[in-house]
Amino acid sequence: MIEHELEYRYARAVRGSVMTLFVSPLVDRRQRLHEFSLETEPAGPVSGFLDPWGNRGHFFDRHAPHDRLRIFARSRVEVEPGGGGDTADEAGSGIDVGLMLQPSRFVRPSSAVLEGFISASGIPPAHATLESLRNLRSRIYRLFEYAPGSTAAHSPIDRILQTGRGVCQDYAHVMASICRRWGIPARYVSGYLAPAPGATTRGESHAWVECWLPGLGWTGFDPANDSACGERHLRVAVGRDYGDVPPSRGIFSGAAESVLITQVTIASRGTDRIADGDRGLHDSTLSRSTTPCKTQSDPSSPPSSSGSPRFSRPRPPPNPRAANRLRSGPTLSAATCGAGPTSENPWPFSPR
Repeated sequence: MIEHELEYRYARAVRGSVMTLFVSPLVDRRQRLHEFSLETEPAGPVSGFLDPWGNRGHFFDRHAPHDRLRIFARSRVEVEPGGGGDTADEAGSGIDVGLMLQPSRFVRPSSAVLEGFISASGIPPAHATLESLRNLRSRIYRLFEYAPGSTAAHSPIDRILQTGRGVCQDYAHVMASICRRWGIPARYVSGYLAPAPGATTRGESHAWVECWLPGLGWTGFDPANDSACGERHLRVAVGRDYGDVPPSRGIFSGAAESVLITQVTIASRGTDRIADGDRGLHDSTLSRSTTPCKTQSDPSSPPSSSGSPRFSRPRPPPNPRAANRLRSGPTLSAATCGAGPTSENPWPFSPR
């Protein structure tokens, strides 16, 4: 069971909000979505749509004054065990594969900073094989320090390449950039990392990479955890990079500062304990950040921040028919971040 809660708080009441969401898990040959519901406060209708990548998103607008916007998504997902460990999906269109070779907003295979990083780090050219991509995944894991708050959702790959610090979204963008530079189609995957069976994880969303390999199709690699992508990786949406599939993107009408409070809770079957330790899922129930930053949302969204206490599930209005509740199939999640300085001296770090 996945519970994904987002709350935008405004310093003063705004006149209205328009929001696009990617918070419903994908449905494919290995992943089944048994239940999905979406509630908002203020309540109102929610519409579903398919994006160009086949992800199912949701859209709504609220045109009454409000000083907060709360969103609660609940999903129940079943994932079939993978036979090949890394193999994620054998399907894929030629258009999709071709586009995943091109530069995009956050995946920059021709970046001069990336070229310098590859040379300074001794990363060798690779072939489109599982072994070479697993080696690249492990090398990225060793070279970088996982540091929540060191980057923002809109940070280019230059930030992590120069400071050596970032989060799962940055790791995924770096690996995808190198793969495309090598001529290997690579796409960004947004989703969740489930805990071990019988455990609950409280934290945030996760991101990894899928590469197109002849004979295998789209194959997943998690560089933030140096692991294969199996039944614990719950896929929500795929795109060229984070900019295609943020969990929330929107605008509001009014002059006000905003803060985003977000919490993800994932419980595996037979839950009886809290799990910890995986990168990309951090307990955010102990402290609150009030510094606005564009975290867990698209750069076009209202300023936001993460790392705050879990808030209670929105209560339905007295009239049950007034509560909007949408049940539907397929789509996405997010990433974590914060602001951090950029070093003037490239690669001031050493492998662990």
